[in-house]
Amino acid sequence: MSVNAELRAFFDSRQAQFPEHVRAVMRRAARELADSGQADRALTVGDKAPSFTLPSATGETVELDALLAEGPVVLTFYRGAWCPYCNIALRSLQRHHDAITARGARLVAVSPQTPDASLTLAEKHELAFDVLSDLGSDTAKQYGLAFDVPDDLAAVYEEFGIDLHRANGGHARTLPLPATFVIDGGGTIRWAFADTDYTTRAEPADILAALDGLRAA
Repeated sequence: MSVNAELRAFFDSRQAQFPEHVRAVMRRAARELADSGQADRALTVGDKAPSFTLPSATGETVELDALLAEGPVVLTFYRGAWCPYCNIALRSLQRHHDAITARGARLVAVSPQTPDASLTLAEKHELAFDVLSDLGSDTAKQYGLAFDVPDDLAAVYEEFGIDLHRANGGHARTLPLPATFVIDGGGTIRWAFADTDYTTRAEPADILAALDGLRAA
């Protein structure tokens, strides 16, 4: 099953569990974000990938430039450990991690959550790749992905026990669009996916195809 088929099945199973006022807020927020043009502001193929230095879940410091010195990087942005769709997507990437590394690439995941939350996530799902914390979403902003969660949607999240201020280490309720970039060793984005719909993610098969294209070139 593709990751997007898995995500769609999960979405369909969840909708009946939400009262109508919750579904209405979610639909309105999704529509407003799609209409905002945020996805069009995301970096894309041919753009230079902004460098970053971020803490990992295990307390190390990870620099994009250092990773690129060793080969291509698959950089994926997700909302946080509290997001079940992100968890599904990250587990799917873990299943394809060996295939990614076999192509000489390094997989890195970035979210605005704290390192402690990232560590819990990495341990729970046995993630073998780096999970980095972009506190304040400065890196997501450089990649054109950051947006602020509207108040009514934040209130819905709080009904579910999700406190974005706490999850993001006291920073604003800013999240990244779900996005994945394949970056070549020279720092240029060679394949890109970004969508305002958090229930849609990059397919691992497409990521692998992009890496194969790099090798062929």
